[in-house]
Amino acid sequence: MCLIDEKENQLVIKAKYTAVDLFCGCGGVTEGLKQCGFEVVAGLDHDPVVKETYVANHPKVSFYNEDVKEFDPEIIRNNDLKGDRLDLLVICAPCQPFSSLNKSKVKKDSRRYLILEAIKFVQVLKPAVIFFENVPGLMQNNGLMRKLKKGLSELGYHLYSGFKVNAADYGVPQRRHRCVMVSTFGTIKIEYPPPITPEGNRVTVRNAIGMLPRLGSGQRDIDDPLHCARNHSEIALKRLAIIPHNGGSRSSLPDDLQLECHRGCEGYPDVYGRMNWDDVAPTLTTGCTDITKGRYAHPEQDRAITMREAALLQTFPETYGFEGSPAQVSRQIGNAVPVQMVKAFAPMFKTTIESVRQNGW
Repeated sequence: MCLIDEKENQLVIKAKYTAVDLFCGCGGVTEGLKQCGFEVVAGLDHDPVVKETYVANHPKVSFYNEDVKEFDPEIIRNNDLKGDRLDLLVICAPCQPFSSLNKSKVKKDSRRYLILEAIKFVQVLKPAVIFFENVPGLMQNNGLMRKLKKGLSELGYHLYSGFKVNAADYGVPQRRHRCVMVSTFGTIKIEYPPPITPEGNRVTVRNAIGMLPRLGSGQRDIDDPLHCARNHSEIALKRLAIIPHNGGSRSSLPDDLQLECHRGCEGYPDVYGRMNWDDVAPTLTTGCTDITKGRYAHPEQDRAITMREAALLQTFPETYGFEGSPAQVSRQIGNAVPVQMVKAFAPMFKTTIESVRQNGW
């Protein structure tokens, strides 16, 4: 579409960028892309719980609650793209098979092959650019990476080397190390975005959640059902009362308040730990609102962080809604790609798409 800039009386090209969000979860990628002007035409995820969250927040995006292995991408090509080529295909396959926490289970986890489903979508949708996001452990699976690269190459796509990033470098108040990869139709020059919030200039936990109302154990914010504190046991509250504010850990507990399994054990030091107001949060996982799962206690209040606090640390908008039980909501938030990280990469997506367009795509 071409428009005339009335001030300069010059021809200006207003490009529309389309995207498909594969393994979309609760919609972190979709939200980030939409905020940057992308038209996300479709999202796909097999989890029936995330469907309710995704559809509620992105009612104009076609959502397919299907098994990616059984889904025919021609449906998206015909119904959502109207036969046109796609600009951006995002692949955020489940990361658990490649997580350092699940090393002993990787070979038994069939989900590690789901990333290869990208190939059939590329064959049909013919995107200009493909973006992969996963944990760094993905790069250690040499056999899988060879299959992915070969499958894409046969379709005319070049898969560039993986790039390890920390979401904290891109405006996310969270230490979250990920592997990102880009594949393009044909070979062009790829330039990953430089950090926008490097060490010394981080967005902190205080910046993200410091404005929320104080809550005690079991209390909730009447204006926000997601800002709801867990109802902690008496022994958990005794422990939290002793653990120092701003980054304290269970190492400060006296012997009589130590869990039996923690006595003499130096493993999992973040369990029962507090976040630090003036630092980034630790990596949020599916157990991000449970103090027994990691450093998920509030910096100073005697409770775990709430679902809303977790969502804000993942840079979802304050108004973003989540459907499901508290455990299901926490799982959706922990599995999400931080919205702000997607926004930080969006200019690179657009530049790369334009390069591919000019390269005969």
